[in-house]
Amino acid sequence: MTLKIGITGGIGTGKTAASNFFKKLGVPVFNADQEAKWLMNNEPSLIQSIKDLFGNKAYIDNSLNRSFIADHIFKDQKIKEKMEKLVHPAVGNHFQKWVSKQDVPYILKEAALIYEIGDDENLDHVIVVDAALDERIERVRKRDNSNLDAISDRIKNQMEQHVKVRKADFILINNEGLGELEKAVYEMDKKLKDLAKLR
Repeated sequence: MTLKIGITGGIGTGKTAASNFFKKLGVPVFNADQEAKWLMNNEPSLIQSIKDLFGNKAYIDNSLNRSFIADHIFKDQKIKEKMEKLVHPAVGNHFQKWVSKQDVPYILKEAALIYEIGDDENLDHVIVVDAALDERIERVRKRDNSNLDAISDRIKNQMEQHVKVRKADFILINNEGLGELEKAVYEMDKKLKDLAKLR
């Protein structure tokens, strides 16, 4: 039976870089954020539910009106919670169907939100990618061309990184550059394959 492993971490920690190294090793990776975007544009029942919540302006030419929805979500916490209650279960169902088609020792579910939505209960183990705060800020600044205030706001709006690290089953440290991260992923892959053999 395939092990379900979550991989998460705060903004700028490098969870996507780590996931890409796992992909290079042949590990199937389910990117929850990308799949959520796909479902919101392609899953008829979810599309209808979003229209029921926001009205027909939620879509323009059959595509999600992201700026319209983002505007409503940021202004109203209750609307944000209602939207999450529509999207997270849809992604969860999609994930379970995807997992059932995999025939490998383990898969990864890459997601910004795992502990925040209780998704760790649906996974066998969770990896948290960790990095020093100043390193994270510098990466996001270069990647998104953001200013420090905007980055700080985004970090403050996430679950504190030390809480994620404390909850983690496994930790990947990403302070020493991509070469060291790749080596750490290679070692983690061996560990997870050994774990899968014990199932």
